[in-house]
Amino acid sequence: MGQGARRERVANAMRSVLVELIEREVRDPRVRAAGLVSVNQVELNRDMSVARVYVSFIGTADDAAEERALSALRAAAGFLRGPVGRRLRLQRAPELRFSKDERAAFGERIGQIVRDDERKSAAAHAGEAGADSDTLDGTADDAPDDTADDAPDDRRGDRDGG
Repeated sequence: MGQGARRERVANAMRSVLVELIEREVRDPRVRAAGLVSVNQVELNRDMSVARVYVSFIGTADDAAEERALSALRAAAGFLRGPVGRRLRLQRAPELRFSKDERAAFGERIGQIVRDDERKSAAAHAGEAGADSDTLDGTADDAPDDTADDAPDDRRGDRDGG
């Protein structure tokens, strides 16, 4: 149990260090062309010799640019490995394996579906509200309310008086 907690702490610290290193040290134009690189998660294997780094790219409309940036990060993995190990004071720096985080793209697709559904629902309700306001304008709704209020009052008066 203690080893799992340590692995989690190291993975979180490694994520922070990688964010900084990718931003400041990786100067590959393929990475820069992909927009903002987000390190979403780092998973370490049992003996912490391999770190799977899940990244996503924000501000990129081109899948090819993302793939080029991912291959550039994979090429820079050896360059990043040493500084990561030194900053975290690890006896052995783990091998870095970069992968595209599909959860971010999936979340974006779900968000788009929800936004589209909300727009359709709002348009449908706006259409219904317009139809309802036309029928509620009439005095037909006012007349039953007046008679309904009078009837209970008369009955109460009969009960109280008798």
